[in-house]
Amino acid sequence: MRVDFVITEMYVSGAERCLTQLAKGLAESGDSVRVFSFANFPTGDQSLLVDQLRDAGIPVASAHADHVSSFLSASAKLRSWLVESPPDICQTFLFHANVLGTLAAKKAGVKIRVGGARIAEKRWFRNRIERHAVKQMSSLICVSHGVQEFAATHLNCPTTKSLVIPNGVDVLRFSTATPMAWSEIGWPDDSKVSLFVGRLHPQKGIQLLQSQIDSLAPAQSDRRLLIVGSGPLQSELKSWANDIGPDRVKMIPWQKEIAPIIKACRLLVLPSYYEGMPNVVLEAMAAAKPVVCSSVQGSLELLSHDRDRQVFPIGDDAAMRKLVEPFLADELICDDVGRRNQERVKLDFSVPAMVDAYRSFYRRLVV
Repeated sequence: MRVDFVITEMYVSGAERCLTQLAKGLAESGDSVRVFSFANFPTGDQSLLVDQLRDAGIPVASAHADHVSSFLSASAKLRSWLVESPPDICQTFLFHANVLGTLAAKKAGVKIRVGGARIAEKRWFRNRIERHAVKQMSSLICVSHGVQEFAATHLNCPTTKSLVIPNGVDVLRFSTATPMAWSEIGWPDDSKVSLFVGRLHPQKGIQLLQSQIDSLAPAQSDRRLLIVGSGPLQSELKSWANDIGPDRVKMIPWQKEIAPIIKACRLLVLPSYYEGMPNVVLEAMAAAKPVVCSSVQGSLELLSHDRDRQVFPIGDDAAMRKLVEPFLADELICDDVGRRNQERVKLDFSVPAMVDAYRSFYRRLVV
């Protein structure tokens, strides 16, 4: 098969990592794969995924569109790119690629156009635009059943036109990681660390962590909170963390290699208001760590085997605190839940399983 992937950008994040894993997996299976990004390719540590694609011999191209105003001309570039070497399937990821990529593929004569729904974000104007794109798609692949329901309700995509294929995780990468020594960031190595990893954005519900800081990291205790990421709330959160004190809360920027940090923490806490299928939850589970997460799309499915101990109602900081407490108080409970989590991802959320699901679906479309 000839499969072209189109995505908005290639900075290291969930959809971009999924695309990279999928493209490499298909290429290893003998399929012809290419990748097109609307935005410029990132540089520095953020070029990680593009470098992986290139190292795998997968052709990558960019429209160099770093502003929305240039996306229409970028769509024309994509159309030319598709016409030069027509694929059997064009698979798009993320909003701009779903909309402009699907239109370009249609104009280029690509008959099989598959969209990718990655998050359940209620933004009426975007949802309205994406609804028109969905009409031009052959199928829509959703990352979770929660996202599939969202697509049916907000994108007018009937479930007969959509399919759920969850993300996969490289279990070995996280299960065998060497834990980071907390002394590297100035904490005692026996610290009990609650970890947040993600974009510093209101979507992530970080204010719930702030409201419960006296439980997550009481003064003069061995409990601490580590926030890893960057985003629009960064300055505000840094000011707050400085007020609380570095002995209780620290913030560090996005990390190229997050596995050692996850492996060292006591648990992951993710109080988001909406998601699709959060990769960081998969990664914590692969590292045999417990997770305390709001009942958002994807997380409910990932943690269905032990929901009562790990999932709380969206926005309920008191319920979050009650779930966190046993993990901070008892290492045996952490080990038990972490082991169950790891078994779950090994069984149902491996990268090969994800690649096989996509490839099988593509082959049915092509035949």
